[in-house]
Order: sequence, then C-alpha cells, then structure tokens
Amino acid sequence: MSGQARVHNFSISLDGFGAGEGQSMETPFGHADGALMQWFFGTRRGAAIHGLEPAALGVDDAFASAWGDGIGAEIMGRNKFGPQRGPWEDESWRGWWGEETPFKTPVFVLTHHPRPSIEMGDGTVFHFIDASPAEALAQAREAADGLDVRIGGGVATVRQFLAADLIDHMHLVEVPIVLGRGERLWDGLEGVQERFIIESVVSPQSGVVHRSFSRLPR
Repeated sequence: MSGQARVHNFSISLDGFGAGEGQSMETPFGHADGALMQWFFGTRRGAAIHGLEPAALGVDDAFASAWGDGIGAEIMGRNKFGPQRGPWEDESWRGWWGEETPFKTPVFVLTHHPRPSIEMGDGTVFHFIDASPAEALAQAREAADGLDVRIGGGVATVRQFLAADLIDHMHLVEVPIVLGRGERLWDGLEGVQERFIIESVVSPQSGVVHRSFSRLPR
C-alpha cells in the first residue's frame, strides 16, 4: 500500500493567508515576517532548528513533533526552496537550511525550470522536477519506499494538492492574526472540508488553533 500524503505544521492567519505580501530573501513570509511561525519557535523542534533555548512541552510541541514520524520523502514548491523566480540564474543557491537540513529524506522541488539534483552534507538530495501534483506524488512515493510523503508547502503547492484531492492528512495551525493580503490557502477550494473529518485543539501556550484534517474513506 502506498504511503499517505501529509501536511504538517502549516500556519495560516485568521483570514486564510499562509504567507504575506512581498516575499523576498530578507522576508520569506512577506509582511507577515515571523508572526505565522512564532508558535513553532516555542516547541522543541522549532527551538532546535533555529538555535534557540530548549522549549517546554505542551500542545504545540506535541503537534510539531509529529512532523517527521513515518516520512520517507517530501514534496515542496520552488518558493519554499528559495527566493529565486524564473530560470535559475544562480545554481549556487542550495536552500535556506545549509548543509544540515531538517529533512534527511529525498526532497522533490516542483519547478518549471528543472536543474540537476543536489546532495547536501547530511545526505539529503533535492530533485528538481516539472510535474503535476499526481506525477510528483508518484515519484515521491517510489522514493519513500512505503513510508508517507510530506507535502511541505508553500501555499500554492498545498492548494494544488488539495485541488487534486491528493491530501490524506493535513495539520493546519490557525494563528490569531489578520494579514489582509498575501497568498491565501483556500482560494478555489470551496467545499473542501466535506472530504475530511476535522478536529480542533486550542493551545493555551500560544493561542493558536491546531486543526487536523483526516481524509474520509474514498
């Protein structure tokens, strides 16, 4: 049986934006800056990735820690991999994470401008593919060898996989801010909630709401 396609730790604002306007090298989340991920910095996983002091246990930590369980490959959009758009003018860019990435699995980067795969110092290999969501998922499942595939974002990538009805589990984090502009997750997805059982947990630590979407039997 093929592994599931899962989304984890994906933050959106109260008005549904997963990134603000004006994304750049200096501001990967646009005018939202770090507000969408502030809850994550208070978890053990977030603290470790960002070199912060060890964090306390709690609801946020429990959700954040499920990110890597049973994952054998990741699919991400090019906008998550880096700030460049269009043809690759600088192939020296190797992602935001440095040679020690958080992934430790094959990563498939969706792009209309494929380039040779690159291997990081920790063994993580980034593959750059021009593929539909279904085609990308088939490649990632083969690489995952029976484990699950994480759909890592950004917003457009998660939206495309939802539109193609390819998401089995989705963990969204609703952050109590209003962005007003940027990149919205829900555009064009009217009625998508009918495919899922949805459970919600409010975090007393950060005030975010964790929403778990579990796919109904097909």
